[in-house]
Amino acid sequence: MHMVASPNRKMQRVLKLSMALTAAYVLATFYFGVRAHSLALISEAGHNVSDLLAILLSFAAVYFQTRPATDQKTFGYQRAGVLAAFVNALTLIVLAAWIALSAIHRLYAPVTVQPRMMMVVAAAGVLMNGAIAGLLWKFSGDVNIRSVFLHMLGDTLSTAAVIAGGAAILFTGIMWIDPVLSLIIAGMIVWSSITIVRETLNILLEGTPRAVSLGQVRTALSAVPGVLDVHDLHVWSLGSASHALASHVTIAEMPVSECSSILDAINCALRDRFHITHTTIQFEIRGCETTHGCSAPPALEAVGPHDHHHGHSHSH
Repeated sequence: MHMVASPNRKMQRVLKLSMALTAAYVLATFYFGVRAHSLALISEAGHNVSDLLAILLSFAAVYFQTRPATDQKTFGYQRAGVLAAFVNALTLIVLAAWIALSAIHRLYAPVTVQPRMMMVVAAAGVLMNGAIAGLLWKFSGDVNIRSVFLHMLGDTLSTAAVIAGGAAILFTGIMWIDPVLSLIIAGMIVWSSITIVRETLNILLEGTPRAVSLGQVRTALSAVPGVLDVHDLHVWSLGSASHALASHVTIAEMPVSECSSILDAINCALRDRFHITHTTIQFEIRGCETTHGCSAPPALEAVGPHDHHHGHSHSH
């Protein structure tokens, strides 16, 4: 079956608006950060540059996800968004490292900052980032959009921290508050990014989806009338919200026409209980040799040009 991701023009409009607002805020934050000599504001500008790139990557990924499947890309481009989220998270971690190093340097060489300007610019950032995060929240079921949402949510919280830091500097005159604040922002960035890296790596490495228990899937399939054994079971994610399954199922010897009821029952169980709709089921009348429940692929030299057996039952 050729998988086609449905277009989402509303999502694209939200991302376009987010890009425009973020670009304007990056310019304002950098300009006023330099004027105020505030590393916290400059780090916010850098953070928002990464947000701008993240939104741009996500917009490109949303576009590619709407492209239909082809004979060369039989699953379409569903993982474009996953790849964009992975790249976004890695760039955030690199940015956090740069902010942390700069902050440590400032702890040893303090710089006088202008707290009032910090607070005014940061207040504008809280409003903008909060509005964008709110717009993206409704699409956060997609890991690609969720990576951008976490960018913007992290920005909202860190920018709010800049306001608090500016107030503390204003009333106490302690300049090391600015680099300490930057270290806190860097820690927040890393914390939000690691979750995305782990989730996207699991999808890219075709790991079992977090919301799916392979043991429960095996039990559900084994409970279908007519199924004698389930082995070589694989479940993986095509994108952030669509899963696929392939398995060998042992049944009693019977005419092919009588297998359809078993196949229908299997597919109903997978769809209703686990929301898995793309399946490939191979029926067998006797089990094959497995290791840890999986069939080892045949050695290349053992397969001749005319030795292929097509006994798979594909369900769509």
